[in-house]
Amino acid sequence: MVGIGMSLLAQVRLTRGSLVLDLEVAAHEGEVVAVLGPNGAGKTSLLRALAGLLPLTEGRITLDGMVLEDPGATIFVPPEQRRVGMVFQDYLLFPHLSVLENVAFGLRSRGVRAATTRARGWLERVGLADLADVRPTALSGGQAQRVALARALATEPRLLLLDEPLSALDVTIRADTRRDLRRHLANVSGIRLVVTHDPLEAMALADRLMVIEGGRLVQSGRAAEVTARPRSRYVADLVGVNLFRGRAKGTEVELETGGALTVADQAHGDVFAVIHPRAVAVFRQRPDGTPRNVWPLRAVDIDLHGDRVRVRLMGTVTIVAEVTPAALADLGLAEGRKVWAAVKATEISVYPA
Repeated sequence: MVGIGMSLLAQVRLTRGSLVLDLEVAAHEGEVVAVLGPNGAGKTSLLRALAGLLPLTEGRITLDGMVLEDPGATIFVPPEQRRVGMVFQDYLLFPHLSVLENVAFGLRSRGVRAATTRARGWLERVGLADLADVRPTALSGGQAQRVALARALATEPRLLLLDEPLSALDVTIRADTRRDLRRHLANVSGIRLVVTHDPLEAMALADRLMVIEGGRLVQSGRAAEVTARPRSRYVADLVGVNLFRGRAKGTEVELETGGALTVADQAHGDVFAVIHPRAVAVFRQRPDGTPRNVWPLRAVDIDLHGDRVRVRLMGTVTIVAEVTPAALADLGLAEGRKVWAAVKATEISVYPA
């Protein structure tokens, strides 16, 4: 991995229980990177490894050209000596200290003079100067999150790590807090890595997405790139599209799960094929006309999503269709109902696997 212009370069390899984490991370100065993945994928373990809280088995972590860890060379910089700040999922504020003392804690630990003055300055920046003398138990969830962020930023870290920073918040305040967090992250220098399971949160906060599954990096890129071309079932489910994998020969794609698709563009070799649920037309009887992909299927699951209904259909292929509530009624759709589904070849996006 080439390190020109990079502020963070890390090859992270470690084993924790049944999890084997083996991936590479590269991030630029000023970048906000969101780390997405299902539960148990290794997202938090990655952050803890970068912070020095989980030692590497193999690999190397370099920040601004300084090696923080390299087991092969017996190099290990302790967490308190790394220019790394971390906001934990539950914030982990010290309950016996005031808000001001919490923010000043890291500064004092590093022997910074005027730690209290600097801590007050950070409380002003996050809009909590009037709560300097209260204890964490008196704070709302949003206020606690801002105190934890101020404590992490007060030490002016080159790398800021945030582990599910909004997950502990009530849904009623999450959107407002997300906007505040985005503003604060935009106004600090360095590199910022945000772990989240929420795609909306990831796309709102980050310049780039990293998707981890089973301890491995499966996809990385800007949100538009990742969502347009998902490379795993997890990403496809996040985006809300149907993803198939198969082998293409011309305009025919033989699917790994059985069945086939006819597509508009020529392709060859292993490919992914994406179909948006709104492109799936559902009929009571076999449709007339020219759709190239037609299957008799059975409805197995029906879910209301806002003003649309998502219907999971199974048979020769398994596919999700999205219809209006009115169409659902007209079709008489219910779980177990047999229907026909059709997709035009021009509605299928195909790209190399």
